[in-house]
Amino acid sequence: MIYFDNAATSWPKPACVLEAMSRFMTEVGASPGRSAHRLSIDAGRIVYETREALARLFNVADPLRIVFGLNATEALNLALRGVLRDGDHVVSSSMEHNSVMRPLRALEKGGQVEITVVPCSSEGFLDPHDLEPALRPNTRMVALNHASNVVGSVLPVAEAGEIARRHGVLLLVDAAQTAGAYPLDMDAMQIDLLAFTGHKALFGPQGTGGLCIGERVSAGEIEPVKHGGTGSRSEREEQPDFLPDLCESGTPNTVGLAGLRAGVEYVIQEGVERIRAHEVDLTRRLINGLLEIRGVVVYGGHDPELQTATVS
Repeated sequence: MIYFDNAATSWPKPACVLEAMSRFMTEVGASPGRSAHRLSIDAGRIVYETREALARLFNVADPLRIVFGLNATEALNLALRGVLRDGDHVVSSSMEHNSVMRPLRALEKGGQVEITVVPCSSEGFLDPHDLEPALRPNTRMVALNHASNVVGSVLPVAEAGEIARRHGVLLLVDAAQTAGAYPLDMDAMQIDLLAFTGHKALFGPQGTGGLCIGERVSAGEIEPVKHGGTGSRSEREEQPDFLPDLCESGTPNTVGLAGLRAGVEYVIQEGVERIRAHEVDLTRRLINGLLEIRGVVVYGGHDPELQTATVS
């Protein structure tokens, strides 16, 4: 069987991912941050080492500014609902996933934010020069996906970061389709909020993902979308005011994070550039082959250097 659905979820996973999850279930199994016994400490170490691995991959200065959740959708809801305030204006593009647009439309419907959607080309590409005219005095955020989940077009995130930074606006990037398969550097690209999922090109299991929060966004600016137990400051009935605990209520998916850590370390070992080069080669072969078949239409661009391995 040739599996063609990696844009939805990657499969099969590297053996190291399965081994890490099995090892956690058979040798650790405890809840992190809730107790002082050895197994709980071991579980906590796994969670922190997963943050460290992701920080290396995305160039995040402080691993504790990586907040875990179920997927990119949950991370994007935290970024949008947790950071935006009444009266804010958001600039986005016509290529966004519903994980961005549905929360934004809900906020718009509630009268909380205004939205400007910048149109992309018929092939799914965004001209960064179209972003700046869309900015207003009350623009709080530019929200873009790094690559389309439909046609694979890569959006100019670095250029958007430069524009956003120059105007004092936050840049939120939905990296669901690119994390692990395309070079991502939060500092170099001037990304303030990076949402990722673990179960695609990071090779982790489903039920893993998170939000990387840059230094320009303080914990005090974030309103958590859920409240509850964190294993820290349990004597207080108020939510902790520091990251990541502010945004991580409830027992985490530690077995999933064990698998995610192994997946991220696999990506780092293989090298994102090498993975990217391999995908470009495969994508070129697929597009060229499809275009030779009479009656087949390939949507979007036909240059694999400008897109991910997603082909429609």
